[in-house]
Amino acid sequence: MKKVRLEIVGLSYSQTQSGAYALVLGESSGSRRLPIIIGGFEAQAIAIELEKMSPSRPLTHDLFKSFAQTFEINVTEVLIYNLVEGIFYAKLICTDGTREVEIDARTSDAIALAVRFNCEIYTYEFILKSAGIVLDDDIEVSSITEASSSVSEVKEGVKRSDSDEYKGKSSEELKNMLQTALDEEKYEMASKIRDELNQRKKS
Repeated sequence: MKKVRLEIVGLSYSQTQSGAYALVLGESSGSRRLPIIIGGFEAQAIAIELEKMSPSRPLTHDLFKSFAQTFEINVTEVLIYNLVEGIFYAKLICTDGTREVEIDARTSDAIALAVRFNCEIYTYEFILKSAGIVLDDDIEVSSITEASSSVSEVKEGVKRSDSDEYKGKSSEELKNMLQTALDEEKYEMASKIRDELNQRKKS
């Protein structure tokens, strides 16, 4: 079966399911997108690693990585191998250098580990054909989020929308708030503050 390499395109609040997020994966050499609805905890775990934040204590996925590396086990690939009644199925391809083992995992957990192990993400062509969306350059990510509710497992996703919540704060105040949010493990708040600070740097 033909495998297709995927990349993380974005992660944002789901506009169709309360408390959920839309994770959007895109094929590396094409225009199709694969939206997957995931939960808040898994979305947080993915976003923290993508934004290179350092939690004060290790999250579950960080613990898994540390445990695996301690025993010289590496995750070399994540494969989204099936789609049944809107639920995506994934597995981790792991090796200790002498043998390779496949471990079943929720897709959201598998992606959270993929970004930590810096490994490739793949799916099969038939999954992209059945659940993929062809995205034109001028279509916004939010439109993908709308479509994702009909094809995905119930939980989280793509690129957060901008918030005016921190516009009135000075950069110094935001930096202090960012540190406090990280210390208190309020990572969703921390990511919003980080976005505002990054936006100001670009201005």
